Order: sequence, then structure tokens, then C-alpha cells
Amino acid sequence: MSAPALPATMRAMLLEAPGRPLRRVERPLPRAASGEVLIRLEACGVCRTDLHVVDGELPDPTLPLVPGHEAVGRIAALGDGVTGFRLGDRVGVPWLGWTCGQCTYCRSGRENLCEQARFTGYTRDGGYAEYMVADARFVFPLSQDYGAAEAAPLLCAGLIGYRSLKMAHDPQRPDAAGALGLYGFGAAAHIVAQLARHQGWRLFAFVKPGDRAAMDFARVMGAEWTGGSDETPPAALDAAIIYAPVGALVPAALRALAPGGRLVCAGIHMSDIPSFPYDILWRERSIHSVANLTRADGEEFLALAPRVPVVTTVETLPLEQANEALARLRDGRLTGAAVLTMGP
Repeated sequence: MSAPALPATMRAMLLEAPGRPLRRVERPLPRAASGEVLIRLEACGVCRTDLHVVDGELPDPTLPLVPGHEAVGRIAALGDGVTGFRLGDRVGVPWLGWTCGQCTYCRSGRENLCEQARFTGYTRDGGYAEYMVADARFVFPLSQDYGAAEAAPLLCAGLIGYRSLKMAHDPQRPDAAGALGLYGFGAAAHIVAQLARHQGWRLFAFVKPGDRAAMDFARVMGAEWTGGSDETPPAALDAAIIYAPVGALVPAALRALAPGGRLVCAGIHMSDIPSFPYDILWRERSIHSVANLTRADGEEFLALAPRVPVVTTVETLPLEQANEALARLRDGRLTGAAVLTMGP
């Protein structure tokens, strides 16, 4: 396939300082260096991590910055040495954008903990643009079963959700699926709910007290019980996953766990966790955090998603409305996931 003519510039939404709205700019088209690919973007999901970056809750972003790490598009150019991709292939770019490959973590299958890692839409430019470059090692081929907008949330909400669900399993009983509590029912939880139901878990959804729309959405996605995050579920939980960035949910979830239950904190940022009595942690309850993802997570989940099949609920907005999408996410005015589309 011959390379199409490429423009000299592209539209992008730029973060110039934390706490400021993104600014629409025209930027020179980036070039794919050795080992990289240039991607003509079709869609990019709007993730809560983007909100943490824009609002200044994550330190030291590389500025000026194009946010976005649920990027979907087609290969427009190949850098030297890139194999395994062809021009026109549909691909996705996740949060983990580069690792050193040499440290103890990388060499032991834990590249998500690499201390030199670089992250899409945080320490390297991301997907709120018409084009982006990405390290070809961290680019995933995408199933044609999904449209671009429907595939975008799989790249973080899906991948981090998948990793958090794996961590919710008791390693001594890896195939056991009991009662699972999901705290916060947005982009990640609506995907995890489908995976969990596929595995046989019973679902209990906790939302902001009084949020009837979120409760209704959780029931549609298979929750047998929904309630406020301040409520006690009708059954003790074997596992719980917290997606809302609210530290006060940690002791609340511990109180809902059965002995031996596992609590997974799935966000990259959370408000301070208040002190709590040892009694609610005792009897071999445990707390785990999720850090980033590995390429193995991506390969496993993206192969599994169309088989379940995972169906994403998305609300699309044009690229220029990125600030509106972030505001709606910040205010809890979304059902499912927001996705920016790049247009023709």
C-alpha cells in the first residue's frame, strides 16, 4: 500500500499549564522516528486520568502537552526498523507508551513498574489531535469488530479494568467468582461489569448517593444490587474494586468485604485515605493498587473483548469540544465514556 500524501500541519488540543482549559492549535505534523509509527487518529477516549493531568493532580507533565491515551487510528507512516504493521492498519495506543526494557521490572514481566516509563498524554504527546507518533512496541492492533469510537475506551477503561479484575481474584482460588463490588460506575466499571458477568461474578454497584442515572445504568449492565457508596450491600463481598478517586471509599469497602476479601484501588490518583480501625482489615482482608498496564494485559484483553463480547457505551464529541468533555466527566454528567472524534 503506497503512503498517502500527508499534511504539513494538524489540529490538536494543547495543555499549556495545569488548571487551564485546553487550547486548539495548529501544529507541525510529527514525524515517526526509528521504531515509531505515525498514526492518523480517528477517535480518542476521554479518561479520568486525562482529567487528573489537566487539573494538575498528577505532577510534572511534559508541557506543552497533547493529552489523551485511548487513541484509535490508522497507520500513516512507519519509522525505520518497524515490523509487524502495514500502512492503513487500525491500531490503538494505551497509557503505557515506552519502557526501558532493561531494568529489573521490565526483565521480570513487570514493565508497568518501570521507573523510566513514559506515558501517553502525560510525558509524551497523546491523542487529542489529528495525528500522533507512538513507539511501535506499545501499539496494539485492533479488532475490526469495533468502530473507532467504540474501541477507544478499551485502551484504558478496558485495560485497567481488566487488570483490576485479575487482581480481584484470590490467587489461591483463581477460578472462583463470588460477590464483586464496583465503587464508581463509569467508563471502566461498565466494561468490567461485562467481563465479570462473563466470568460468573455477582455484581454489586456503589455510586454517588442519590445518583439514580448511574444506578439505572449499573442495573442495565448486570448489577443485581445498586446503592449509594454509603450503603451496606445485602451480601458480604468477596472482592471490591474502587474506580472513583475518593479515599474515603477504602474503609467503606473494607467494611463490606468478607474475611479473606480483596480490595483493589484501580485509579492512578486518589484523595487521602482516612484512618480506619485495624478490625476492618483483619481476618486476611487485603488492599492492592493497580499501576499502569503491561503489553501482556493488552494482548489478553483485546483478544477477549470481542469474544465476550464487550459492548462500550460512548458519547461522542468533536475534537474541539475536549474541554466540554472534560467538564462533563468532572461533573459526573456522562453515561459510559466520552470519546473525541477527529472528523474527516
